[in-house]
Amino acid sequence: MTETPNWGGSESPPASLAPGLSARFFRGDSWLAAFGRTGMYLVFAAALAVIFGFAARPLMKSKPSSSQYLLLLGTEAILTVAVIGAALPMSLLEKRQPGEYGIPAHLAFGKLFWQGVLVGLAEVTVLIGLIAAFGGYSFGSFAVHGHLLVRWLLLWAVFFVVVGFGEEFLFRGYAQFTLGRGLGFWPAAILLSIVFGLLHLANPGEGWVGAVSVAFFGLAMCFSLWRTGSLWFAVGLHASFDFGESFLYSVPNSGVVLDWHLSNAAMHGPAWLTGGSIGPEGSIFCFLTTGLLCYLIHRLYPARDRAVQPS
Repeated sequence: MTETPNWGGSESPPASLAPGLSARFFRGDSWLAAFGRTGMYLVFAAALAVIFGFAARPLMKSKPSSSQYLLLLGTEAILTVAVIGAALPMSLLEKRQPGEYGIPAHLAFGKLFWQGVLVGLAEVTVLIGLIAAFGGYSFGSFAVHGHLLVRWLLLWAVFFVVVGFGEEFLFRGYAQFTLGRGLGFWPAAILLSIVFGLLHLANPGEGWVGAVSVAFFGLAMCFSLWRTGSLWFAVGLHASFDFGESFLYSVPNSGVVLDWHLSNAAMHGPAWLTGGSIGPEGSIFCFLTTGLLCYLIHRLYPARDRAVQPS
């Protein structure tokens, strides 16, 4: 079996840790301890983000043609390093293995990741296909050719893997594991998915429909975590879905339009169909494809017996 966390929170702390305030805080399953540890983790992550952000400032300056890319990649890389790095001292304080927080190293970029990549590309293709079937999308002419096409395909693929890794671990890694032990898996998943959606409102062009859609997407990723026991499927899917929107189909992604995408695509029609400035995530069809995604996860990864502890 994979090394999956005990989401039910039924694990008892070792007898040697049972007494004492420190043991109850770092190993306890009360909601107060869970929120306290999550708050400590976020403070660590914020501190690391500030430190790495200051150190990386000289590296994020570039020629105008690459400025947007390097700025975005630098920002997302700092977030990813910060949220992963902050989990390491917490794992020492809690006397856990870092892989318990949803990213077991032995599964890194393995089968689950690539299955997620394929499913994400399929989902975004179905979504764009439905919009196009109702006259809401046209591919247009190619915007990049030859070596530039290959270059930007690879660069944006790397970028979105970083995005998928950082965002999935921030919202469905340490915080989901810890709050899940104090509140229960699904109450924690709902809370974090709402926060995930609300934070997207900070993106230019984003709106409430898109934020709700993002929250539902977050719940779908939580469902994949619940069924697979790790975040690797979610990381692959998140990365490929965003890559498909932003580069392959060249449409807004949560209100953001990237430079150097594949085509001069255009969206036509009402916002309920196209998502408007939000992009396809604001389309009514995105709720449908997210529902289909949940059904596919249900079929691909049957429910496991959670009374059996992982080996």
